[in-house]
Amino acid sequence: MTAPRARIDHAFAPRLMPADEAAHYLGVSPSMLRQLDIPRKPLGAKRLYDRLDLDRFASDLPYEGESAGGANGCDDIFGASG
Repeated sequence: MTAPRARIDHAFAPRLMPADEAAHYLGVSPSMLRQLDIPRKPLGAKRLYDRLDLDRFASDLPYEGESAGGANGCDDIFGASG
């Protein structure tokens, strides 16, 4: 029986992260992370998330009140394009 892996607290976010650390970085559960369309990088037997891909995913999320295309509800009502 192996001991559970201790969470490592970094003074910085590492560039490559396993799923549990990547989920923590994004503030989601590991099961939610698996449902997101974020690529992983193979490194030996490991599949790791790149911090830059995690940042890009988070940056591309729309803000509350915006549609996925970047326009807000007023733009839709008045026919303005974003």
